[in-house]
Amino acid sequence: MDGLNGVVLEGAPEKSIWTKIMDLKVGPLPLPLYLVLFAVIYGAAVAGKLPIDMLGGFAVIMIMGWLLGDIGMNIPVLKDIGGPAILSVFVPSIMVFYNVINPDALKAITAVMKTANFLYLYIACLVCGSILGMHRKILIQGFVRMFVPLVVGTIAAIAAGVGVGLLFGYDVHRTFFYIIIPIIGGGIGEGILPYSLGMSEILGQPQSNFIAQLIPAAMLGNVIAIMTCGYLKRFGEKHPHYNGNGLLVKTGEDKELLEEMNKEKAIEFPLMGAGLILACSFFIFGGFLSKYIGIPGAIIMIFSAALVKYAKIMPAKMEQGAYQMYRFIATNLTWPLLVGLGVLYTPWKDVVAAITPAYIAICVSTVLAMITSGFFIGKLMNMYPVESAIVTGCHSGLGGTGDVAILSAANRMGLMPFAQVSTRIGGAAMIVTAIILLKLWH
Repeated sequence: MDGLNGVVLEGAPEKSIWTKIMDLKVGPLPLPLYLVLFAVIYGAAVAGKLPIDMLGGFAVIMIMGWLLGDIGMNIPVLKDIGGPAILSVFVPSIMVFYNVINPDALKAITAVMKTANFLYLYIACLVCGSILGMHRKILIQGFVRMFVPLVVGTIAAIAAGVGVGLLFGYDVHRTFFYIIIPIIGGGIGEGILPYSLGMSEILGQPQSNFIAQLIPAAMLGNVIAIMTCGYLKRFGEKHPHYNGNGLLVKTGEDKELLEEMNKEKAIEFPLMGAGLILACSFFIFGGFLSKYIGIPGAIIMIFSAALVKYAKIMPAKMEQGAYQMYRFIATNLTWPLLVGLGVLYTPWKDVVAAITPAYIAICVSTVLAMITSGFFIGKLMNMYPVESAIVTGCHSGLGGTGDVAILSAANRMGLMPFAQVSTRIGGAAMIVTAIILLKLWH
């Protein structure tokens, strides 16, 4: 076969049917092997022999995640708005709602996601690996400049959400405290739970009453952000002058930096092991220090890794190991992670309950105003507008889980450090502000 024009060369052997079948892939697996492994895992779950631990949990989320990710990448239109992330999150959520996931499979997913805390391991590897593997100039300029689009985007989101709420007959109090704040509050664990606790103390009602009212807005806002940032990926491909291909800041050396970023170094397995322990250690350090200074551990982890990179005190080989570990995790475990998030953190009934035209309009206007302002302010700040908009849009995501879904839809996982700052610092600031305002205005 001529690789340039598809002409069959005389004497070239035609592929057999079996070879053609083996060329079909689900994730990295040939289709026949995938079907065999699927049958083994499903059969073990039905027979009650699936391990209820990391072994069983990883098997289930990987076999589901690779399939849903591949389907999402091949459905027209959907593939351009974050199809793999959308399917990986919401198909499992729907399956849980209709009780079609095997109980043992559900227990195994819970074991790997909650008991083993796979989500935090994933985020630690992505944050530390992407920071230590990032060019120093990009890191410094990115952190300095991203706060302006974040602040402007937050103001724009509040103004747009309140304005649309008034058009649909929602009062400002209801729109701001029950719809906008959950969207830009930094997720469920870091945002809605402490916020609902504060609301419970101020308003004298059970915390559970507020959680049920707040979660739908957060999840709907996250879906809108996933779809919008998925579209931004396609927009950037069609309009290259707006697209940094993963670079946040224009440095004047963009071509050289992109070439350096895309230059693959030989995989060294011992270095990947070093990268794993570095990620774990930065995470542990953040949690340890947070008890004494009152700053969330994730934020300490981000800035401590950034300071180490800035000070050039980490050996280059160790940085390479952390980066290669990040690449391994991001390449193989993103869609499986999203399956776990869909099963455990995305209750479908809450999403459906929130779907009214007015409610959707408020959520859409809030998220689009934030992302749009990030696009234009980023342009003024000498940042790539597509990347600036995506990072700003992560402020409307479901914490770390939302960042993963949004960045995977946009194919910009390297922006995770900036996304985490956007989500966690921006979210924490909004929760504190909202609780203070609620004390004054209830």
